[in-house]
Amino acid sequence: MAGDNILKLNPLTKITFAICLSISVFFADYPYALGCFIVLCFIAGFYRILKDYLIMLLKTLFIIIIFMFILQALFYPGHEIVWQWKFISIKQEGLMYALSLSSKILVIGGSILLFFKTTHVKDLVSSLEQVGLSPAFAYVILSTLQIIPQMEKRSRQIMDAQRSRGVETEGNLLSRAKAFIPSLGPLILSSIVGTEERAITLEARAFSAPVKKVRAHVVKETPTDKWLRILFISLLILFMIWRVVLWII
Repeated sequence: MAGDNILKLNPLTKITFAICLSISVFFADYPYALGCFIVLCFIAGFYRILKDYLIMLLKTLFIIIIFMFILQALFYPGHEIVWQWKFISIKQEGLMYALSLSSKILVIGGSILLFFKTTHVKDLVSSLEQVGLSPAFAYVILSTLQIIPQMEKRSRQIMDAQRSRGVETEGNLLSRAKAFIPSLGPLILSSIVGTEERAITLEARAFSAPVKKVRAHVVKETPTDKWLRILFISLLILFMIWRVVLWII
């Protein structure tokens, strides 16, 4: 079915869309960026992850966007004062720039989050290898993307072990800090040991051998993926040319 084909798009097609969308917001005003965000929400709804997607945006981008908006609204230079209290003033130019910057951050961050929310890391790395990326570099990308989830998992395991020994890990900030600081040593050591074990495992499987590699996991690429990537890039180029012409005129 057509819907299934869209859900199973190649990771390179998805990342091309995310990059093109992120670049395009720099050539337009905030209404366009807000429209792009609506498109991202529509795609998340199509994947049936809209609720999780919005929650993730709130957890990761909300504070950054609010901080940047307030900072630009208060300190961006301008002449038309919208609101003033003593020496603090908000100018219309600052509001417009803050809205423009915040909407761009929302689209760029939203595109990245949606991409990783709908794409398995192993699929991304495999697709990059299939187009000629070095296996060593692909492993670096894979390790980098997995290091935070792995450390988070280890941290939970260590904290669970601390609780099983009767260590107080809940309560106020000071109590949590006392429980967290002693867990840093085991967390760092376990991460180093895990990295060394993976390196030994890879060498045992002839990872560095100068021979043609055999892939156990292959990501399919359909003609639809190729045409969609061409379409996204072409639309981005045409949009950039159109905006530049409008600025010149």
